[in-house]
Amino acid sequence: MANRRDSRIEPSFEGPPRAKSQTGLSVSEEDRVVPSNRKASAKRKSSKAKSSRGRRGGSGRGLFGVLGRLVYWCFVLAIWGGIAVAGVVIYYGAKMPAATTWSIPDRAPNIKIVSADGQLLANRGMSGGEAVGLHEMSPYIPEAVIAIEDRRFYSHFGVDPIGLSRAMVTNVLGGHFSQGGSTLTQQLAKNLFLKPDRTLERKVQEVLLALWLEHKHSKDQILEMYLNRVYFGSGAYGVEAASRRYFGKSARDVTLSEAALLAGLLKAPSRLSPARDPKAAEERSQLVLAAMREEGKISEKELKTALSAPATRSPSYWTGSENYVADTIMEELPDLIGDVRGDIVIDSTVDLNLQKLAEQSIRRLIDESGKKLNVTQGALVSIDDSGAVRAMVGGYDYSTSQFDRASEARRQPGSAFKPFVYMAALEAGRTPDSVRNDAPIKIGNWTPDNYGGKYFGKVTLATALAKSLNSVAAQLTMEVGPNAVVEAAHRMGIQSDLQANTSIALGTSEVTPLELTSAYVPFANGGYKPDIHFIRRVTTSDGKVLYDSAGGSAPRVIKPEIVGMMNSMMTGTVEVGTAKKAAFAWPSAGKTGTSQNSRDAWFVGYTANLTTGVWFGNDDGTAMKKVTGGALPAQAWHEFMVAAHEGVPVRPLPGTWKSTPPDTVVPDDIPSADNNQPAPVPSAPVGQQAPAAQATAPATPAPVRAARPAQTVDADGDFNMPSDSGTTASVGHPVPPGSVGGPLKKKRTSILDILGGG
Repeated sequence: MANRRDSRIEPSFEGPPRAKSQTGLSVSEEDRVVPSNRKASAKRKSSKAKSSRGRRGGSGRGLFGVLGRLVYWCFVLAIWGGIAVAGVVIYYGAKMPAATTWSIPDRAPNIKIVSADGQLLANRGMSGGEAVGLHEMSPYIPEAVIAIEDRRFYSHFGVDPIGLSRAMVTNVLGGHFSQGGSTLTQQLAKNLFLKPDRTLERKVQEVLLALWLEHKHSKDQILEMYLNRVYFGSGAYGVEAASRRYFGKSARDVTLSEAALLAGLLKAPSRLSPARDPKAAEERSQLVLAAMREEGKISEKELKTALSAPATRSPSYWTGSENYVADTIMEELPDLIGDVRGDIVIDSTVDLNLQKLAEQSIRRLIDESGKKLNVTQGALVSIDDSGAVRAMVGGYDYSTSQFDRASEARRQPGSAFKPFVYMAALEAGRTPDSVRNDAPIKIGNWTPDNYGGKYFGKVTLATALAKSLNSVAAQLTMEVGPNAVVEAAHRMGIQSDLQANTSIALGTSEVTPLELTSAYVPFANGGYKPDIHFIRRVTTSDGKVLYDSAGGSAPRVIKPEIVGMMNSMMTGTVEVGTAKKAAFAWPSAGKTGTSQNSRDAWFVGYTANLTTGVWFGNDDGTAMKKVTGGALPAQAWHEFMVAAHEGVPVRPLPGTWKSTPPDTVVPDDIPSADNNQPAPVPSAPVGQQAPAAQATAPATPAPVRAARPAQTVDADGDFNMPSDSGTTASVGHPVPPGSVGGPLKKKRTSILDILGGG
């Protein structure tokens, strides 16, 4: 027992003791086996405990593991995204001039617009507005602009990540671009230095310039520069020019409601201008006031006061109808030369003398007959054969309304649309001597009545057009199909959407006076469709040419023989038809038009020199008192054209048409309602040959007689009707059934139409 006790080993802090066995060998603690087994056992127990805990918390660690990996990869992607963004910024930044060369321009450039003979039409640009200090102008102006345009202006560093993110989310959810994330600093940078191109390069440069502006200038300086240079519509650049333009006062004296109106213009200056659309401007200003209240810029009392006393416009600032032309030129200018960097001179196509004559004629007729006939507005457009606009009057008085009725107001053209119906019929094989029965007809639930309820029986197409017979126009539309009429109108120059239904024969789809007049130009110049333009040339103040309208070749859109037949037919409208008041010493042709209840009255006519369209009506669409296209519009057209052609050598209208002699019988040119014969095959499109299988040319030419205008109606109104065995055989059923022309085809809308806004 004693030996066993002596053999035990007692631990010591001085080091591992040695024990002697009975054999005399010494063994160290490191050489012992038992303590090692104890340690291994302890490790195994620890491992089991950990494994047990791992099983209990495995599901938790799996979820956290996925989240951890997600965070990790997001972090990695963010790093690489940041590197990519930095690379793009460095690349486009390197293409910019050195920052040491950047400077702020002193003022916005001036745009001088002159007439074709060098007379001043208008000045655009700063419009006489001086720069006003931020501390000088009404405090409501900067507060309103910041509230609606850039609420975090004083807290961001030139770029607003919050606003940019919000705009991106809104655009993505909305499926289209509806909001922008640019700050006032970015807008100033774009206006001062960059072109309006929507490219990645321009956006990167805009951000870099915004950061530079924030570094070089204080917030107040940036805001002051912005307010003194931004465009407020109607040719007013800068807050001072806009205040005087719209309210006849300095920016120092602008009220809360007026400041809200000015701030609201910045979203779309031309469209929201109170001079052009007072209602839209007022609605926008109310949104600005609500934003100011939300931001705490104004009190509830101030909000109610401003809403109850909206801004009132100055009654007059600019006068003269030439300003309608100047506004249109300013709209087109950016597409031609981009941003204006310095003073420029625009040589327009407008003849200022003709412009004044047109304005005087419109105003005189309204002054004399406006109250009696309930007429308040008129418009006139005159275009030469090359497509150059020589005069354009957009309303009675520019100083009271800058809304351009010539280029922006869409109204029903009435019978002034019928030439495209007859043109489609001629291209389908009819002639001016083709006969139709002018009688009451019913198409579904629609009965196209003639004006005054008078019908004339069998008439030629020339007579029907000269007398503007609705029944015949509807029959022709059914024969050729409404789609053929729409195609002809668009080919000639109509740009507005047209409804392909039978009622289009009477001009139920709305168009502007500018596009309707331009669509008559091919009749006047022999069948060619030129580009309609207001600008001949743009030069810098030192004579450098920035843009030159070289003219170029115009495509042919009507065959010469169709031009001859149409001019022959529409000559009758002026000589013996509904537009006899328009006739003067020159060979002329045209068509009158009157929409339902005399809401619109038109006359579009032409010589070989000019094509001029005239419209009278009311902005609110109220009916005039029995005003037709052959009354006020024809009178205004006559006055203008007589003055415009003074001293100009007389020229005949292009094209001729040789009529078939009355004693010659030709095959009937419309299908019979009894035998269901197919309609005649339309002629091939201009510039193409008809397929051989569809050629219908007669083997021998029919006898012809000398060319003549369409004088199928005598001056006293009696009809010189051909006999049943005359030039075109009559048919047993002169009124075609509702199925003639085939069913209407609905246009299928594709995803490209949706993306393109179609």
